[in-house]
Amino acid sequence: MILVTGATGLVGRHLVRALVAEGREVRCLVRDPEKAGAVLGPQPQPARGDVTDPGSLAEACRGVEAVVHLVAVIREQSGSTFAGINVEGTRNVVRAAQEAGCRRFIHMSALGVRDDPAYRYTHSKWLAEQAVKESNLDWTIFRPSVIYGDGFGFFDRMLQSLRMSPWPLAPVPMARAKLQPLHAGDLARCVVTALTGPAAVGRTYELGGPEQLTYGEMLDILLQQRGMRRLKAPVPLPLLRVAVPLMERVLKDPPVSSVELKQMELDNVTDPEAVEKYFGFRPRSLREGL
Repeated sequence: MILVTGATGLVGRHLVRALVAEGREVRCLVRDPEKAGAVLGPQPQPARGDVTDPGSLAEACRGVEAVVHLVAVIREQSGSTFAGINVEGTRNVVRAAQEAGCRRFIHMSALGVRDDPAYRYTHSKWLAEQAVKESNLDWTIFRPSVIYGDGFGFFDRMLQSLRMSPWPLAPVPMARAKLQPLHAGDLARCVVTALTGPAAVGRTYELGGPEQLTYGEMLDILLQQRGMRRLKAPVPLPLLRVAVPLMERVLKDPPVSSVELKQMELDNVTDPEAVEKYFGFRPRSLREGL
């Protein structure tokens, strides 16, 4: 039995489908089993719980041979903070797995993690990694770049930005940082492979798709794939640093947050051949994936 936390998320839904297709028994930690069933189907076994509730985790981990921990927040909201979910939530899951006698643990981190509180999201993921590495579990850590696929993700935010902009303009942050979009289905395939043998134990994998692209280049591909015609309007980062905090005050769910804008200062890339090198297949390009 494999426990998947965050099963209804972008990576989780692809991973659960892949595990079920492999004939594996899957238990999914979910807050609402009925809603989760509508997303995941009847095959996975639901376990009602939350990473902030150690009691529910103890029950969910009972009898499992492996845990795949996907739960994280990329935006803070009331009651859901980087410290509470990404850090303490991971510590809770690690502790529950150890106490249940589970040995195998796969943790989904993020490319660009760093011991630097100035980058609050990636710092929280770095702290979570330390909790995993300090455990006595047979762990594997994945650090993917931008993930996209069936589920809400990066390109949905891009489309949200387009919908909020006056036609025919498409705002483009003047950031030179490059990203390496990886399809969630390809990432799930890597996780399934890592679960099948001992080679991945104690390893940290930095993964991305086959292309390293700027925000503007990714926008070009999205517009082309959607058959949309827009005039790109470059927006200087200093202007965004003023505008984004104002949007956060006015909008409940803005297209970009201050934390995400801060991350645009840095490249989020790795070896384009990493997936093929470590897992034996070439991930799909952005045009193929979209």
